[in-house]
Amino acid sequence: MNLNKAKALCRSLPGATEDIKWGADLVFSVGAKMFACTGNAADADGISFKVDDDRFLELTDRPGIIAAPYLARVKWVKIVDLKAVGDAEAAELLKRSHALVFGKLTKKLQREIGEAQP
Repeated sequence: MNLNKAKALCRSLPGATEDIKWGADLVFSVGAKMFACTGNAADADGISFKVDDDRFLELTDRPGIIAAPYLARVKWVKIVDLKAVGDAEAAELLKRSHALVFGKLTKKLQREIGEAQP
């Protein structure tokens, strides 16, 4: 997986925002709720994101993917070996993470984000 492509995809998702949290982490959010997180530096050591409950164990059983520190209890994974996931699979996982978080937003906020898209 190419981390720069993953970041570009996160930026392109509907209603996505990005900011720096905890001093050095680049966080992608929708409706002020995180859906992906990575290091801000060029040498970032991976990317974390939310997954479906039923995929959590499947993904964390794969080499190069671990339960995300501090967020595993809410079914986040971290890809620590970028070669463990191809670009196409990474894109699907990140889109799904965005959709899971978007789905938990209020209907009003979902409408506002949808209306703001060109």
